[in-house]
Amino acid sequence: MDKIKIAGVSFVKNGRNYYFDSNNLNLKKGLTVIVETERGLQFGTVEELKEIDKEEYNDNLKKVIRISTKKDYNQYLNNIKDSKSAFNKCKELIEKSVLDMKLIDASYNFERTQLYFTYLSNDRVDFRELAKQLASIYKVRIELRQIGPRDKAKEVGGLGPCGRPLCCSSYLYSFNNITINMAKNQNISLNPTKINGACNRLLCCLEYEDENYLEEKKKYPSIGQIIEKDGKKGKVTSVDIFRKSYKIETKDKEVIELFLDESSK
Repeated sequence: MDKIKIAGVSFVKNGRNYYFDSNNLNLKKGLTVIVETERGLQFGTVEELKEIDKEEYNDNLKKVIRISTKKDYNQYLNNIKDSKSAFNKCKELIEKSVLDMKLIDASYNFERTQLYFTYLSNDRVDFRELAKQLASIYKVRIELRQIGPRDKAKEVGGLGPCGRPLCCSSYLYSFNNITINMAKNQNISLNPTKINGACNRLLCCLEYEDENYLEEKKKYPSIGQIIEKDGKKGKVTSVDIFRKSYKIETKDKEVIELFLDESSK
């Protein structure tokens, strides 16, 4: 079966890999390339190379245009420098207009035909006048995009309570819905300092093992259920899947630990 070579390209360090048709170029991991994207040309680094069956090939897959040159690299560095300048200018205009938005990042596309700003805000912001001011200064298409606290943590990075780099800035490419029930399923203290991440939202890692906890808990009675065992009758007050046990409290306030498997005592 015919194969198509594709390249996984990242635009930021530890960022998501986006896949492109390698266009029959002789690519290697670590090479910097110019690729075609919906935002125009972009400068990125080849992080992965693989082959897929021609039948799986998506005709909409955009191409790696070329391996970057020294001139391309210098332009990339210049874009970064000018993006920082645009960031400071935009921040100044936001403060002057007293807009309720916290600017997070500014970046040019490689061709400098578009300038992107990301910001954080609790509410929707009318930034039309700000966009006009920026367009008149930089003479390019301006795009302002509101992001959430999780997106901010992903862009800024840092260390999680486990001591490792944040999952969102390392390998998570999308955010699923995390609920307080996931912490309850794992008997984790509901103290916000224990279950919230750098974004001040529930830790993404609460989801990782939640399905296993739910499956394991099916073997145990529910908290609040009345249980009678060895002539003792009481209400289930807690479940400990690691000890394979649960506790009941009798009418006499006696707390008894019962084991799911007697051999685990």
